[in-house]
Amino acid sequence: MPVADSQSAELSPRDGFALTPSRGKFTIHNGPSYRATAPGDMRTGLWVLDRHCNGMGFLHGGMMSAFADSALAWAVWSATGKMSVTIRLTLEFMEIAREGEWIEAHPEVSSVDGDFIHVSANIVKEDGGLAARATAVFRTVRRKAD
Repeated sequence: MPVADSQSAELSPRDGFALTPSRGKFTIHNGPSYRATAPGDMRTGLWVLDRHCNGMGFLHGGMMSAFADSALAWAVWSATGKMSVTIRLTLEFMEIAREGEWIEAHPEVSSVDGDFIHVSANIVKEDGGLAARATAVFRTVRRKAD
């Protein structure tokens, strides 16, 4: 369970995780999320807060999708060192995640084909249950000079 109340922006991460640096207003509003700190460990974690939940009291599918997208993008960055955009994202929702639960995305980059990166993740709950499976294709982007 979180160390602070479920609405706090200062929740303690699980051991081996640190607060994810913000990547913009959407991330600030929908976080906080946490990244694994060990070299080569691409996991991302999230405490399910009230604002992440639907009217039935469990994680909203849109929030699960946003969390998965962010976690997979981090895996792409970790593997390539390049910024990317999502081309396709598919989720299979398996078990509900309730307010107060910790979930983790366990991503794996399966292939890099030029600018296209195929990646997947199991999103697991702290009890070991599989909350969702995500697969995606990302495309790396090049920033244009200002």
